Amino acid sequence: METAEARLKRMNMRSWRRGTKEMDLVLGPYADAHLAAMPIDHLALYDRLLEENDQDLLPWVLGQQPAPMELADLIAEIGDFARNRLSRA
Repeated sequence: METAEARLKRMNMRSWRRGTKEMDLVLGPYADAHLAAMPIDHLALYDRLLEENDQDLLPWVLGQQPAPMELADLIAEIGDFARNRLSRA
């Protein structure tokens, strides 16, 4: 059984090592900023999102394609976080 600490480490690593640099730069900083304080149900949803392919995730985050209903709010939150982060840079 995975401990809470191991789960957060795994999820953080998967956020930073996606396979495409674009998604690394979107999900990595989001995970750094939010994972530790996420409620358990939100963690489960984020873990589910990490199973998606980058080729699907990127168009969802960019708003080029609609995200699946169960992930839509989380995808919108991640997209807002990424846009705000980039606008400050």
